[in-house]
Amino acid sequence: MARNALGEHHVVRRLFQLYAGLALYGASSALLVRSGLGLEPWNVLHQGLSERTGLSMGVVLTAVGAAVLLLWIPLRQRPGLGTVSNVLVIGVAMDATLAVVPDARGMAVRVALMASGIVLNGAATGLYIAARFGPGPRDGLMTGLHRRTGVSVRLVRTAIEITVVVTGFVLGGTVGVGTLLYALAIGPLAQLFLRVFAVPAPGEGSTVVAGRTPRRAILRS
Repeated sequence: MARNALGEHHVVRRLFQLYAGLALYGASSALLVRSGLGLEPWNVLHQGLSERTGLSMGVVLTAVGAAVLLLWIPLRQRPGLGTVSNVLVIGVAMDATLAVVPDARGMAVRVALMASGIVLNGAATGLYIAARFGPGPRDGLMTGLHRRTGVSVRLVRTAIEITVVVTGFVLGGTVGVGTLLYALAIGPLAQLFLRVFAVPAPGEGSTVVAGRTPRRAILRS
């Protein structure tokens, strides 16, 4: 009985981290949008497509996530609860945050929004990955291509992100100092928050720190 209760508590905690992380990820991305100082690589693409289609960024993010998920089929990737939830939750959270947070007008406010967005994004990444419910659709694409082609994860990820940034910029997405700072900071931040939010297995007395470098597991919105 006690063991079952412990297991249920463990699952509840993981579910809470999953959805808190996804919601926070969408909110943090919205803060970067409002800062106007540059977005994460995939959101450069999402913003560019939003500008061209007239759809909200959240809707575009969801549609692109679903399209990327379809690419898992030939790559023989299997989605988890976290994968499907990623597609459904982040875009909603982003649009909800954009609806209540106005564009920043002063440079001090813009910098504060950018810094807050990057740090919160790192926290969201730690929450989501530590829940262990499966990778986001874009990470699954990266690891799937790595397995099918034999090309290193680093090279596959770099090629994908350069492609989405360039395409998004051409379509009208915002590339700036925030994009560069995000690229430099998200790895260390994700590693920090993976340690903070790591979920011990039921019955373990200590928290096991994730051993993999977060660059191989970072959530992409």
